This record gives sequence, C-alpha cells and structure tokens, in this order.
Amino acid sequence: MSDILIAREELDFLLWEWLGLDRVLAESDDGGIDRESAGAILDLSAKLAANGFLPHYKLSDNREPELTASGVRALPEIGAALREYAELGLFSASLPPDRGGMGLPALLANASFAQFLAANVATAAYPMLTTANARLLLAFGTEAQIEAFALPQIAGRWFGTMCLSEPQAGSNLADVATRAVPDGQDALGTRYRLSGNKMWISGGDHDLSENIVHLVLARTVDDCGEQAAGTKGLSLFVVPKILPSGDRNDIAVAGLNHKMGYRGTTNCLLNFGEREGAIGWIVGAPGQGLPQMFKMMNEARIGVALGAAALGYRGWRHAVQYAGERLQGRPPGTAPGKSLPIVGHPDVRAMLLAGKCYAEGALALVLYCARLVDEESHDPDAAVLLGLLTPIAKTWASEYGLAANDIAIQVHGGYGYARDFDVEQLWRDNRLNPIHEGTTGIQGLDLAGRKLKDAAALALLRGRIDQTVAKAAQEPELAGLGRRLAKAWDRLGMAAEVLRASEPDVLASNATALLRAFGHGVAGWQWLDRALLCAGAGEDAPFRAGKVWACQYFFEREMPKIEVWIAPLLAGSALPAAIPAACL
Repeated sequence: MSDILIAREELDFLLWEWLGLDRVLAESDDGGIDRESAGAILDLSAKLAANGFLPHYKLSDNREPELTASGVRALPEIGAALREYAELGLFSASLPPDRGGMGLPALLANASFAQFLAANVATAAYPMLTTANARLLLAFGTEAQIEAFALPQIAGRWFGTMCLSEPQAGSNLADVATRAVPDGQDALGTRYRLSGNKMWISGGDHDLSENIVHLVLARTVDDCGEQAAGTKGLSLFVVPKILPSGDRNDIAVAGLNHKMGYRGTTNCLLNFGEREGAIGWIVGAPGQGLPQMFKMMNEARIGVALGAAALGYRGWRHAVQYAGERLQGRPPGTAPGKSLPIVGHPDVRAMLLAGKCYAEGALALVLYCARLVDEESHDPDAAVLLGLLTPIAKTWASEYGLAANDIAIQVHGGYGYARDFDVEQLWRDNRLNPIHEGTTGIQGLDLAGRKLKDAAALALLRGRIDQTVAKAAQEPELAGLGRRLAKAWDRLGMAAEVLRASEPDVLASNATALLRAFGHGVAGWQWLDRALLCAGAGEDAPFRAGKVWACQYFFEREMPKIEVWIAPLLAGSALPAAIPAACL
C-alpha cells in the first residue's frame, strides 16, 4: 500500500485537458519541450519519487536529525535521494537555461515536483527551499552573487534557506531585531557583519550538501550606530555557512526543533554572530528586504499548498484502496451473508467523496496557480489574479488537504492511528502546512485587508467564473450547478463590498471565515469547470464519471457552507473582537 503516489491519469487530465499544458509549452520562451518530453519528465519524476524518496519515508520520521559537536546530522538516505535528484537536473527544473536550468514551465515543474512531495515531503522540502532561494538571487543579486551563491544551488551542490522569523518576532516581521553592521566592500558587494537569532529555519544546518546559503532579513546599522526601524528598515543578506575563503562563517546551531511532522527536514534555531559577526552581503538596495523576500515567500506558499495537496491526495488514495479491501459488515438493505468491503457503506462513500473533493480539488487549484505563473510574464491580468488567489490556494489546499488526511484515518478505523499504516504520518506531516509560510489567520488578513480591497482583481476572477457558468448553461446535466455557482458568487461579491466598508474590528473578526468562503467558492468553480470536460461519462468511464459525481457532491454538501461563513460579516458582527480575554 505504501507505493501509492499521484495517479498519472489524474495529472494527465489536469495538465493536458484542463490547463492546456500543450499551449503553455508552445508559448514558452525557452522551447525545446514537447508533449513527449514532458511525459518523459513526469515518468522520470514518478520513478525517482517511488524508488528514491518513498523508501525512507517512515525511516526519516523515526530517525530525526541529531545535533552533534560538529553540526546537525540528517538521515543519510535523504542525502542519497537528493544527490540522485541533483544528477537528474531537477533542482534546476524551472530555472532558465542560460543559468544552467531546464527551463520547464511552472505548470510542468510543479506537476513533476508533486510526486516528490507526495512520496516524502520532508526530503522534498530541501529542493523546494533551494530552488526558491536561487530564484530570488537570480532576480535581485549581482552577477558575482549569482555565480558565487545561486549557480551551486541550481546544480544541487549547495542548499538554501530563508531566515525570517526570530524567537521574539514570530510572524510579525516588524519586530525582527537581527543587526547588520557595514564591513567594507569586496567582489561580492557591500559586506556586513550580522548578529541575531533566527528561529524555525528549515534546512538551517545539516550534512547533506557542500554548503548552505542563508537569505537573512536584518536591520542595517549606520556609522552612528542607529538601526533602521520598521519593515522598511529590513534588508536582505546572503550569508553562507562556508565562506568563499573556505572558512566556517560565524553561524551556530543553538538547537533543533522536534516537530510532529516533516521530521526529516532539519529545523533549527540559528545564532548569527556569536563572535565577530556572521559575514554576509546585501542583496539589492537597503530597505528592500521584505519586498524581495516576498518573492521567495509567495513561491514557498504555493509550494506549501502543493505539498499539502499531494499529502492529502496520497492519504485519500490509501483510504480508497483500504475501503475496497477491508471486509466488515453489510450495507443496509442487503441480504444476510458474508461481510463485504466497507466501500459499500454509504457513510464510507460519503467520506471518500469528501476526500476526493478536497484532495483532487486542492491539487487542481495549486496547478491552476502554477499555470498563472506561466502566464504572468506576458499577461498582467494573470499576475493580478495570481496575487488574489495565492492566500486562497495556500489556505484551502493546506486545510482541506489535511481534512482529506483526517478522513483517511477515519476510513481506516483503528488501523488509521497505528504507525504500521502511512495515513497517520501523512496527517502529522500535513498538520504543519496550515502554519507554514503564514498561518490561516495571516492569509485571511492578507485576503480581507489587502487583496479584496482591489475590486478589479475580484472582477477578473468573476469574469473567469462567468465563462464557466455560461458553458454550464449549454450542458443540461450541469446547468443547475452553474446557476448555483453564479448565485454563490453574487453573495461572495456582496460580502466583499460589505468588507470594504467595514470597521477594522469587523474585518479582523471575519477575515478567516471569509477566506474559507472564498476558498470554497473557488473550489466549486473549478470543480464545475472540470466536470464540464466529463459531462455525459457513464459507468464505463469511471475516472471521468467520478469528476461529475464529485462536483455534484461538492455543490450539494460543501457549497452551502459559504452562506454560513459570510453571514456574520453581512450582519456586521465583531463578536470575536468584542469578547474580553478573561472570558475565554
């Protein structure tokens, strides 16, 4: 059962039929990738994920990283898998060929990477962070910095991190206190000495690569000792573990965080500058650290969402297989006799349908965002739409991918919480994702406090939804769902209007609920859009018929939740803000 990953039939349907990967490949500036070679890449990814990443999935959970006198030691099997990943050039998959990359479109690169996330999300976290680190340096670094720090990451020889949070700051980056004191100039740019503490640093130290490149948010200090204040006072620095001279930089591991999931990914408290200060070089202009880092953070948010979708999908597939094999009881209305597979029970089918809606819906949503990444370079509307959908995709995939894992445990019954089966570990791994790269509450404030203030962005999204509604009107089997979708988005549009006129306490009290409502609205739209490709499918085509059944289930059982979530906002309720803390 442990060899279950993402079904190739599912990926082919999403990539070629729904998202039009053939058009993406034709429009790609880099060219050279056709349908045959794209298929070969997907085949290769599935093979390496199954043979290189999946075998140590449980082992990496049982044998956590260890802090020794010489640094952090990780499971050797992780290093072996990542070396093979690097030999195949996959660290560079989505990066430009003129920098040593393969130049794959984001849609294809993410579909490839999804298999690795499904197989072993903790091992896959290293290349996810490394690729994002290298991409940021390509965008903002000098040529010397790119050659020194980005190219070794693109080759997969060095790994990368992002160092934002601090023990006292958490998600509030305005409280970042790490200092950067000028230390002259050299071939790599303006040099600084950094001192401070960084918390929750995934991949912060290990023995898996030749070097580790940290991208660190810190405050510059001027010649008079004055420290730049606020988020505009944050700058970005590239700070390697091993300096170009070969000397060890002034970076110490103060401790390891022992997590419930992702246990194969080292997670560190790092002390920068315990002696004379860690040497780093500023990336770009002073004071631009947060806007620069958001490039990496937004990529990481889509990456976290993809991982959550992949974990939810794998757990759901385990549940489907188990339900078809586990003999227990007989469904109501059947004649007495031997026990039958539990998939015959309507309650189990309801759970599996919900898991299908969540897992397949999350995967589709994230790949849709990847498609927008490919479009945004030549379509400004795609960039605006991607900005609106990023907090929605990150949250919906994280929360409902996790819900699919929860369902998988329930379907397994007592076996579900036994470590002999994968589903409990998949749940533990995925439980981190609603927190990773911005909690659900932070994403809600981003959507409600910033993204929905842009009425034009919402109008763009509504335009695409209306196209689906118009197509559904021509399909008798789905026309009623199209009308229900339009009504739901009328209500969501009303909620957005009310939000824009709301007081801050009302906005803050309803941001998360509104985020969930918009997530379900987007998921419902995309379920209908995919079901339209499968209308008329019968029992002889269960894959396609299943899309229509899942769409009907989502509209019947899930879409009504939207009204519950937006009702307090429409009523102007600020109850969560009003309740005294002592009453909690």
